Amino acid sequence: MKDVFITANTIISPLGFDSETNVSAIAKEQSGITLHNNISTSPCYASIIDHKKLDDAFSKIGDSKIYTKLEKMMILSLQDTISQAAFSISDKTALIIATTKGNIDALNNNFEPERAYLPVLGNKIKEFFGFKTEPIIISNACVSGILAIAVAKRFLQNDYYDNAFVVGGDIVSEFTLSGFQSFQAISKKPCQPFSKHRTGISIGDAAASVAITTDTSESEAIQIIGDGSCNDANHISGPSRTGEGLYLSIISALKEANIKPESIDYISAHGTATAFNDEMEAIAFNRAKLEKTPLNSLKGYYGHTLGASGLLEAIVGIHSLKNNMLYKSLGMDELGVTMPLNIIENNTKKELKTFIKTASGFGGCNTAVIFKKVEQ
Repeated sequence: MKDVFITANTIISPLGFDSETNVSAIAKEQSGITLHNNISTSPCYASIIDHKKLDDAFSKIGDSKIYTKLEKMMILSLQDTISQAAFSISDKTALIIATTKGNIDALNNNFEPERAYLPVLGNKIKEFFGFKTEPIIISNACVSGILAIAVAKRFLQNDYYDNAFVVGGDIVSEFTLSGFQSFQAISKKPCQPFSKHRTGISIGDAAASVAITTDTSESEAIQIIGDGSCNDANHISGPSRTGEGLYLSIISALKEANIKPESIDYISAHGTATAFNDEMEAIAFNRAKLEKTPLNSLKGYYGHTLGASGLLEAIVGIHSLKNNMLYKSLGMDELGVTMPLNIIENNTKKELKTFIKTASGFGGCNTAVIFKKVEQ
Protein backbone atom coordinates (compact mmCIF):
# COMPACT_ATOMS: atom_id res chain seq x y z
CA MET A 1 0.00 0.00 0.00
CA LYS A 2 1.12 3.57 -0.68
CA ASP A 3 2.62 5.64 2.10
CA VAL A 4 0.40 8.56 3.11
CA PHE A 5 1.52 11.80 4.75
CA ILE A 6 0.14 14.92 6.44
CA THR A 7 2.05 17.94 5.12
CA ALA A 8 0.19 21.06 6.29
CA ASN A 9 -2.23 21.93 9.06
CA THR A 10 -4.15 24.82 10.62
CA ILE A 11 -6.12 25.18 13.87
CA ILE A 12 -8.75 27.89 14.42
CA SER A 13 -9.71 28.15 18.11
CA PRO A 14 -10.00 30.61 21.00
CA LEU A 15 -6.25 30.07 21.54
CA GLY A 16 -5.37 31.39 18.09
CA PHE A 17 -5.99 31.30 14.35
CA ASP A 18 -3.03 29.15 13.31
CA SER A 19 -1.45 25.94 14.61
CA GLU A 20 1.76 27.48 15.88
CA THR A 21 -0.08 30.01 18.06
CA ASN A 22 -2.27 27.24 19.47
CA VAL A 23 0.69 25.02 20.32
CA SER A 24 2.54 27.96 21.88
CA ALA A 25 -0.47 28.63 24.13
CA ILE A 26 -0.59 24.97 25.15
CA ALA A 27 3.11 25.09 25.99
CA LYS A 28 2.30 28.00 28.32
CA GLU A 29 -0.61 26.02 29.86
CA GLN A 30 -3.16 28.54 28.62
CA SER A 31 -6.76 27.37 28.29
CA GLY A 32 -9.50 28.71 26.05
CA ILE A 33 -12.16 27.64 28.59
CA THR A 34 -13.75 30.58 30.40
CA LEU A 35 -16.99 31.30 32.22
CA HIS A 36 -19.77 32.60 29.95
CA ASN A 37 -22.88 34.43 31.09
CA ASN A 38 -24.41 35.30 27.72
CA ILE A 39 -25.94 32.00 26.63
CA SER A 40 -29.30 30.58 27.67
CA THR A 41 -27.71 27.91 29.83
CA SER A 42 -25.46 30.41 31.63
CA PRO A 43 -23.42 30.55 33.59
CA CYS A 44 -21.40 27.92 31.77
CA TYR A 45 -17.73 27.12 31.23
CA ALA A 46 -16.93 26.77 27.53
CA SER A 47 -14.24 27.60 24.97
CA ILE A 48 -15.81 30.04 22.50
CA ILE A 49 -14.28 31.93 19.57
CA ASP A 50 -14.95 35.67 19.72
CA HIS A 51 -17.33 36.68 16.90
CA LYS A 52 -15.62 40.01 16.22
CA LYS A 53 -12.15 38.48 15.98
CA LEU A 54 -13.51 35.82 13.64
CA ASP A 55 -15.27 38.38 11.43
CA ASP A 56 -12.19 40.62 11.32
CA ALA A 57 -10.03 37.71 10.20
CA PHE A 58 -12.60 36.47 7.68
CA SER A 59 -13.20 39.91 6.15
CA LYS A 60 -9.76 39.66 4.54
CA ILE A 61 -10.91 36.77 2.33
CA GLY A 62 -14.72 37.03 2.08
CA ASP A 63 -18.01 38.60 3.12
CA SER A 64 -18.60 37.53 6.71
CA LYS A 65 -22.32 38.36 6.54
CA ILE A 66 -23.19 35.57 4.10
CA TYR A 67 -21.48 32.73 5.97
CA THR A 68 -22.34 31.03 9.26
CA LYS A 69 -19.89 30.99 12.14
CA LEU A 70 -18.88 27.39 11.42
CA GLU A 71 -18.42 28.05 7.71
CA LYS A 72 -16.16 31.01 8.47
CA MET A 73 -14.10 28.92 10.89
CA MET A 74 -13.71 26.08 8.39
CA ILE A 75 -12.92 28.37 5.47
CA LEU A 76 -10.28 30.28 7.45
CA SER A 77 -8.63 27.04 8.47
CA LEU A 78 -8.68 25.57 4.96
CA GLN A 79 -7.47 28.82 3.40
CA ASP A 80 -4.29 28.65 5.45
CA THR A 81 -3.77 24.91 4.93
CA ILE A 82 -4.29 25.16 1.17
CA SER A 83 -1.79 28.02 1.02
CA GLN A 84 0.80 25.85 2.81
CA ALA A 85 0.25 22.70 0.74
CA ALA A 86 2.66 21.75 -2.04
CA PHE A 87 -0.20 20.51 -4.25
CA SER A 88 -3.07 22.41 -5.83
CA ILE A 89 -6.75 21.50 -6.04
CA SER A 90 -7.39 19.21 -9.00
CA ASP A 91 -10.09 16.81 -10.17
CA LYS A 92 -8.28 14.15 -8.10
CA THR A 93 -8.30 16.16 -4.85
CA ALA A 94 -10.75 15.03 -2.19
CA LEU A 95 -12.56 17.43 0.12
CA ILE A 96 -13.48 15.65 3.35
CA ILE A 97 -15.53 17.50 5.97
CA ALA A 98 -15.90 16.24 9.56
CA THR A 99 -18.56 17.58 11.90
CA THR A 100 -20.97 16.33 14.55
CA LYS A 101 -23.70 18.97 14.38
CA GLY A 102 -22.69 21.22 11.48
CA ASN A 103 -24.62 24.49 11.11
CA ILE A 104 -26.99 23.67 13.95
CA ASP A 105 -27.30 27.38 14.81
CA ALA A 106 -28.91 28.02 11.40
CA LEU A 107 -32.15 26.86 13.01
CA ASN A 108 -32.09 29.81 15.42
CA ASN A 109 -30.69 32.76 13.44
CA ASN A 110 -31.14 34.67 10.21
CA PHE A 111 -30.06 31.91 7.85
CA GLU A 112 -32.52 29.68 6.03
CA PRO A 113 -33.16 26.39 7.91
CA GLU A 114 -31.80 24.36 4.96
CA ARG A 115 -28.38 25.75 5.86
CA ALA A 116 -28.36 23.21 8.71
CA TYR A 117 -28.22 20.32 6.21
CA LEU A 118 -24.73 18.82 6.07
CA PRO A 119 -24.62 18.63 2.23
CA VAL A 120 -25.36 22.37 2.11
CA LEU A 121 -22.40 23.02 4.43
CA GLY A 122 -20.24 20.84 2.17
CA ASN A 123 -21.25 22.74 -0.94
CA LYS A 124 -20.52 26.12 0.68
CA ILE A 125 -16.94 24.99 1.38
CA LYS A 126 -16.61 23.42 -2.08
CA GLU A 127 -17.82 26.56 -3.87
CA PHE A 128 -15.61 28.94 -1.90
CA PHE A 129 -12.41 27.15 -2.92
CA GLY A 130 -13.51 25.73 -6.27
CA PHE A 131 -13.11 22.05 -5.42
CA LYS A 132 -13.87 19.88 -8.45
CA THR A 133 -15.03 16.78 -6.56
CA GLU A 134 -18.13 16.35 -4.43
CA PRO A 135 -17.54 16.88 -0.69
CA ILE A 136 -17.40 13.77 1.48
CA ILE A 137 -19.11 14.37 4.83
CA ILE A 138 -17.99 12.38 7.89
CA SER A 139 -20.53 12.79 10.70
CA ASN A 140 -19.94 9.98 13.17
CA ALA A 141 -20.34 11.66 16.55
CA CYS A 142 -17.10 12.59 18.28
CA VAL A 143 -14.78 10.35 16.24
CA SER A 144 -15.58 12.31 13.07
CA GLY A 145 -12.37 14.38 13.00
CA ILE A 146 -9.87 11.55 13.41
CA LEU A 147 -11.98 9.16 11.34
CA ALA A 148 -11.80 11.67 8.47
CA ILE A 149 -8.00 11.31 8.47
CA ALA A 150 -8.35 7.52 8.31
CA VAL A 151 -10.88 7.77 5.47
CA ALA A 152 -8.61 10.12 3.51
CA LYS A 153 -5.69 7.72 3.98
CA ARG A 154 -7.71 4.80 2.64
CA PHE A 155 -8.98 6.77 -0.37
CA LEU A 156 -5.41 7.71 -1.35
CA GLN A 157 -4.04 4.21 -0.81
CA ASN A 158 -6.74 2.80 -3.08
CA ASP A 159 -6.13 5.41 -5.82
CA TYR A 160 -9.54 7.06 -5.62
CA TYR A 161 -7.76 10.41 -5.18
CA ASP A 162 -4.22 11.74 -5.52
CA ASN A 163 -4.45 13.96 -2.45
CA ALA A 164 -6.98 15.39 0.00
CA PHE A 165 -7.86 18.31 2.20
CA VAL A 166 -9.63 17.40 5.43
CA VAL A 167 -11.43 20.00 7.53
CA GLY A 168 -13.37 19.48 10.75
CA GLY A 169 -15.37 21.84 12.90
CA ASP A 170 -18.16 22.34 15.42
CA ILE A 171 -19.48 25.24 17.48
CA VAL A 172 -20.84 25.75 20.97
CA SER A 173 -24.62 26.05 20.64
CA GLU A 174 -27.64 26.05 22.91
CA PHE A 175 -28.64 22.77 21.24
CA THR A 176 -25.43 20.92 22.13
CA LEU A 177 -25.23 22.45 25.59
CA SER A 178 -28.80 21.46 26.43
CA GLY A 179 -28.18 17.95 25.13
CA PHE A 180 -25.19 17.35 27.37
CA GLN A 181 -26.96 19.02 30.28
CA SER A 182 -29.79 16.54 29.89
CA PHE A 183 -27.19 13.86 30.65
CA GLN A 184 -25.96 15.95 33.60
CA ALA A 185 -22.60 15.82 31.84
CA ILE A 186 -21.60 19.53 31.79
CA SER A 187 -18.91 20.39 34.33
CA LYS A 188 -19.50 23.28 36.72
CA LYS A 189 -15.82 24.19 36.35
CA PRO A 190 -13.23 23.77 33.57
CA CYS A 191 -13.08 20.06 32.77
CA GLN A 192 -10.46 17.82 34.37
CA PRO A 193 -9.80 14.74 32.22
CA PHE A 194 -8.86 11.57 34.13
CA SER A 195 -8.95 13.43 37.46
CA LYS A 196 -10.56 11.99 40.56
CA HIS A 197 -12.38 15.33 40.83
CA ARG A 198 -13.76 15.48 37.29
CA THR A 199 -17.44 16.32 37.03
CA GLY A 200 -18.08 16.32 33.29
CA ILE A 201 -17.22 18.01 30.02
CA SER A 202 -16.69 21.56 28.87
CA ILE A 203 -17.47 22.12 25.19
CA GLY A 204 -15.73 24.35 22.68
CA ASP A 205 -15.61 26.01 19.26
CA ALA A 206 -12.88 24.92 16.86
CA ALA A 207 -12.06 24.18 13.25
CA ALA A 208 -8.97 22.37 12.02
CA SER A 209 -7.65 21.16 8.68
CA VAL A 210 -4.84 19.12 7.15
CA ALA A 211 -3.38 18.42 3.72
CA ILE A 212 -2.86 14.73 2.97
CA THR A 213 -0.75 13.34 0.12
CA THR A 214 1.35 10.38 -1.04
CA ASP A 215 4.20 12.74 -2.01
CA THR A 216 7.26 11.95 0.14
CA SER A 217 9.28 15.04 -0.83
CA GLU A 218 7.98 17.38 1.89
CA SER A 219 10.61 17.99 4.56
CA GLU A 220 8.28 18.07 7.59
CA ALA A 221 5.75 15.43 6.55
CA ILE A 222 4.26 13.11 9.16
CA GLN A 223 3.30 9.62 7.97
CA ILE A 224 -0.03 7.98 8.83
CA ILE A 225 1.06 4.39 9.42
CA GLY A 226 -2.02 2.64 10.81
CA ASP A 227 -5.67 3.12 11.61
CA GLY A 228 -8.58 1.20 13.03
CA SER A 229 -12.24 1.94 13.66
CA CYS A 230 -14.68 -0.30 15.52
CA ASN A 231 -18.20 0.18 16.83
CA ASP A 232 -18.94 -1.76 20.00
CA ALA A 233 -22.71 -1.01 19.73
CA ASN A 234 -22.89 -0.88 23.53
CA HIS A 235 -25.36 1.98 24.00
CA ILE A 236 -26.57 5.12 22.25
CA SER A 237 -24.65 7.34 24.70
CA GLY A 238 -22.76 5.09 27.14
CA PRO A 239 -19.32 3.63 26.32
CA SER A 240 -18.53 -0.06 26.62
CA ARG A 241 -17.59 -0.97 30.19
CA THR A 242 -14.82 -3.23 28.84
CA GLY A 243 -13.44 -0.73 26.32
CA GLU A 244 -13.96 -3.35 23.62
CA GLY A 245 -14.45 -1.04 20.63
CA LEU A 246 -11.52 1.21 21.48
CA TYR A 247 -9.31 -1.77 22.30
CA LEU A 248 -10.05 -3.41 18.95
CA SER A 249 -9.46 -0.11 17.12
CA ILE A 250 -6.03 0.24 18.77
CA ILE A 251 -5.09 -3.38 17.98
CA SER A 252 -6.16 -2.91 14.35
CA ALA A 253 -4.06 0.24 14.01
CA LEU A 254 -1.02 -1.43 15.61
CA LYS A 255 -1.38 -4.42 13.28
CA GLU A 256 -1.46 -2.27 10.15
CA ALA A 257 1.47 -0.17 11.38
CA ASN A 258 3.32 -3.43 12.17
CA ILE A 259 4.59 -2.15 15.50
CA LYS A 260 4.32 -3.28 19.12
CA PRO A 261 2.59 -1.23 21.85
CA GLU A 262 5.95 -0.38 23.39
CA SER A 263 6.92 1.43 20.17
CA ILE A 264 4.24 4.07 20.76
CA ASP A 265 5.90 7.13 22.33
CA TYR A 266 2.76 9.08 23.24
CA ILE A 267 -1.04 8.75 23.45
CA SER A 268 -3.33 11.65 22.58
CA ALA A 269 -6.43 10.36 24.36
CA HIS A 270 -10.06 11.39 23.94
CA GLY A 271 -10.29 12.25 27.65
CA THR A 272 -13.68 13.96 27.88
CA ALA A 273 -13.61 14.16 31.72
CA THR A 274 -16.88 12.26 32.09
CA ALA A 275 -16.93 9.45 34.60
CA PHE A 276 -17.64 6.64 32.14
CA ASN A 277 -15.53 7.75 29.15
CA ASP A 278 -12.28 8.21 31.07
CA GLU A 279 -12.75 4.88 32.86
CA MET A 280 -13.45 3.08 29.59
CA GLU A 281 -10.32 4.54 27.99
CA ALA A 282 -8.17 3.52 30.94
CA ILE A 283 -9.43 -0.05 30.62
CA ALA A 284 -8.83 -0.13 26.85
CA PHE A 285 -5.30 1.29 27.14
CA ASN A 286 -4.41 -1.28 29.79
CA ARG A 287 -5.83 -4.10 27.68
CA ALA A 288 -3.67 -2.86 24.78
CA LYS A 289 -0.57 -2.77 27.03
CA LEU A 290 -0.25 1.01 26.76
CA GLU A 291 -0.63 1.84 30.45
CA LYS A 292 3.00 2.99 30.73
CA THR A 293 2.92 5.18 27.62
CA PRO A 294 2.82 8.96 28.30
CA LEU A 295 -0.73 10.19 27.81
CA ASN A 296 -2.62 13.45 27.77
CA SER A 297 -6.04 14.84 26.98
CA LEU A 298 -6.22 18.26 25.37
CA LYS A 299 -9.82 18.89 26.48
CA GLY A 300 -8.53 21.03 29.36
CA TYR A 301 -7.29 23.54 26.75
CA TYR A 302 -10.12 23.44 24.21
CA GLY A 303 -13.05 21.75 25.88
CA HIS A 304 -14.74 19.06 23.82
CA THR A 305 -14.87 20.37 20.25
CA LEU A 306 -17.01 17.42 19.09
CA GLY A 307 -16.39 16.62 15.39
CA ALA A 308 -13.28 18.80 15.33
CA SER A 309 -11.66 17.27 18.41
CA GLY A 310 -9.91 14.27 16.87
CA LEU A 311 -8.50 16.31 14.00
CA LEU A 312 -7.45 19.25 16.16
CA GLU A 313 -5.82 16.99 18.75
CA ALA A 314 -4.03 15.00 16.03
CA ILE A 315 -2.53 18.27 14.77
CA VAL A 316 -1.27 19.14 18.26
CA GLY A 317 0.17 15.61 18.44
CA ILE A 318 1.95 16.19 15.14
CA HIS A 319 3.53 19.33 16.59
CA SER A 320 4.49 17.31 19.67
CA LEU A 321 6.43 14.97 17.38
CA LYS A 322 8.09 17.85 15.54
CA ASN A 323 8.95 19.68 18.77
CA ASN A 324 9.90 16.51 20.70
CA MET A 325 7.67 17.78 23.48
CA LEU A 326 5.05 16.10 25.66
CA TYR A 327 2.44 18.66 26.73
CA LYS A 328 0.81 18.67 30.14
CA SER A 329 -2.67 17.18 30.52
CA LEU A 330 -4.32 20.31 31.89
CA GLY A 331 -6.68 19.82 34.84
CA MET A 332 -5.04 16.62 36.04
CA ASP A 333 -4.35 16.41 39.77
CA GLU A 334 -5.16 13.00 41.27
CA LEU A 335 -5.79 9.97 39.06
CA GLY A 336 -9.48 9.14 39.08
CA VAL A 337 -9.72 5.88 37.11
CA THR A 338 -9.34 2.34 38.39
CA MET A 339 -6.55 1.30 36.01
CA PRO A 340 -3.01 2.76 35.90
CA LEU A 341 -2.17 5.43 33.33
CA ASN A 342 0.97 7.48 32.73
CA ILE A 343 -0.63 10.95 32.65
CA ILE A 344 1.69 13.78 31.51
CA GLU A 345 1.74 16.14 34.50
CA ASN A 346 4.35 18.62 33.22
CA ASN A 347 5.67 19.72 29.84
CA THR A 348 8.52 17.32 29.11
CA LYS A 349 11.20 17.27 26.42
CA LYS A 350 11.55 13.79 24.93
CA GLU A 351 12.65 12.31 21.63
CA LEU A 352 9.41 11.27 19.92
CA LYS A 353 8.91 9.19 16.79
CA THR A 354 5.34 7.88 16.98
CA PHE A 355 2.03 8.69 18.63
CA ILE A 356 -1.49 7.30 18.60
CA LYS A 357 -4.61 9.44 18.54
CA THR A 358 -7.79 7.84 19.86
CA ALA A 359 -11.40 8.96 20.01
CA SER A 360 -14.73 7.51 21.11
CA GLY A 361 -18.28 8.74 20.69
CA PHE A 362 -22.00 8.25 21.02
CA GLY A 363 -23.40 5.11 19.46
CA GLY A 364 -20.30 3.10 20.40
CA CYS A 365 -17.97 4.45 17.69
CA ASN A 366 -14.21 4.31 18.27
CA THR A 367 -11.19 5.21 16.13
CA ALA A 368 -7.41 5.02 16.55
CA VAL A 369 -4.78 6.39 14.15
CA ILE A 370 -0.99 6.07 14.47
CA PHE A 371 1.40 8.76 13.20
CA LYS A 372 5.15 8.55 12.63
CA LYS A 373 7.83 11.18 12.16
CA VAL A 374 9.49 10.84 8.75
CA GLU A 375 13.21 10.20 9.05
CA GLN A 376 15.20 12.78 7.08
